[in-house]
Amino acid sequence: MSTTPISESKLKKVRIAIITASIAIPVVVAVLFKVQIPGIEENVKILPSIYAVINGITAVLLIAALVAIKKKNIKLHESLIKICMFLSIIFLALYVAYHMGSKPTLYGDSDFNGDVSLQEKAMVASSSMVYYILLITHILLSVMVVPLVLFSYLFAWKGDITRHRKWTVFTWPIWFYVASTGVIVYYMISPFYK
Repeated sequence: MSTTPISESKLKKVRIAIITASIAIPVVVAVLFKVQIPGIEENVKILPSIYAVINGITAVLLIAALVAIKKKNIKLHESLIKICMFLSIIFLALYVAYHMGSKPTLYGDSDFNGDVSLQEKAMVASSSMVYYILLITHILLSVMVVPLVLFSYLFAWKGDITRHRKWTVFTWPIWFYVASTGVIVYYMISPFYK
């Protein structure tokens, strides 16, 4: 990471870019969820398994990055975090592509008719609450993690390790939670994919 001084004007521009991205990303994702591209459902049906693997790799690499920094291996830590950021961007692109090309998958819809009957609800009753708690917290925290990761990275980049450490106390567990619950949510919903 850079330890050279960064001008205040450049720092201000970076902060504005982070705030803009933190607002724009969830808004754009929400808008794109409403866009449906007909005829590509077959082409995108493999994407959930791919982005679940990406989430799993990200979670493992986040642990490795934590271990690296605890062992004072700053270069390895920095490289692993950059890979995690890249994987998160790839995940987001695949996630949006999947949802633009397929109809929503309903938890418990074992006959794949787009409706969860009372019988189907009864079959998943014990796991339904767990699934929705994980899904909702995963989604909400995935929105929060964007500015946390970007600001944490900014502080490291400008050499403000004290602020970087203060931010990563919150950033790392939230990022790890989002990545690991992404895998769990996929595992739970996967039997209901068409």
